[in-house]
Amino acid sequence: MKIMSVVGARPNFIKMAPLIKEIEKRNLEHILVHTGQHYDDEMSEIFFDDLGLPQFEYLDVGSGTHGYQTGKMLIELEKVMLREKPDVVLVPGDTNTTLAGALAAVKLHISVAHIEAGLRSFDKRMPEEINRILTDHCSDLMFCPTETAVKNLKNEGIEDEKIFLVGDTMVDACFQNLEIAKKTSTVFNDYNIEKNYFLATVHRAENTDDKTRLENIVDAFVSINTQIVFPVHPRTIKRLKEFGLFEKLENTKNILMIDPVGYLDSLMLISKAKLILTDSGGIQKEAFLLRIPCVTLRDNTEWIETIDYGWNVLVGADKNKILKGATLMLDKQPKNIKNPFGDGKASERIIDVLSILNLV
Repeated sequence: MKIMSVVGARPNFIKMAPLIKEIEKRNLEHILVHTGQHYDDEMSEIFFDDLGLPQFEYLDVGSGTHGYQTGKMLIELEKVMLREKPDVVLVPGDTNTTLAGALAAVKLHISVAHIEAGLRSFDKRMPEEINRILTDHCSDLMFCPTETAVKNLKNEGIEDEKIFLVGDTMVDACFQNLEIAKKTSTVFNDYNIEKNYFLATVHRAENTDDKTRLENIVDAFVSINTQIVFPVHPRTIKRLKEFGLFEKLENTKNILMIDPVGYLDSLMLISKAKLILTDSGGIQKEAFLLRIPCVTLRDNTEWIETIDYGWNVLVGADKNKILKGATLMLDKQPKNIKNPFGDGKASERIIDVLSILNLV
């Protein structure tokens, strides 16, 4: 039997890395396809290197509108699937790559397994939410990271036999790679980063493409006295310059703008930060796993457990709410509770299920 994994963006790489290691450990036939959704070396190649991912077929789709990008992926993925004839296609997360991989496979009557199924922010203005819903409803198997995700799928009428609670492969990736990061990362020396810093990331279109929201976020960052380490996404740099906000950050002493960093450096920056300011779903969860207080620059989140257990707060893109949220989370003493995202063995469980169902 043959497995195909479809990835294309930073979150996909991280979610699939431990699963691919498990596939290799069991000597299963596997093909990795990279759509090229993240095509910048700083957002793509460095993650493949850090995560030790194998050789892959590269489709070089690149950027474009959601429709253009997803459509181009469908065309190219269909060609690869017709040629390779996989028995099951694994699609992780909620990117355009995820949806394109699922649609291409299901139309060719190939079994689809969604890794990280059942997440919902209940905000259909977010392209990720549409990708999640459509991917789940055309998948044959849904591997859920949390009990909440299972409930979401059942509430939408998906049959019990398609749903599997396995835990989150990002837990596997985080703890497998943190020890490596401690030994190999040089990010603190590279950028002369000292202790007592906040880590910030901003990349979602809802924030970067809206001048008012981005201006509010920038004004909040500038108002914070603590050093903020800010790895800047290529899209964010483009918008900051377009909206006349780049120089404001560049000229503020407490803001250290750096290039996007790889996964190992990112883990180290998260693990040593006093506070995280982010609109990233993955970093919210990594902050939770590493027990770092988080302020999320969004109006909702698919990772509600991080809120429920007191390690995260939603503040949107309002300057005053961001500043109040930062103060709140620094003063809070959340409990060191049981991890709702699993025990780090999600990858083993996924391959076990595929084996039992005779798909691998």
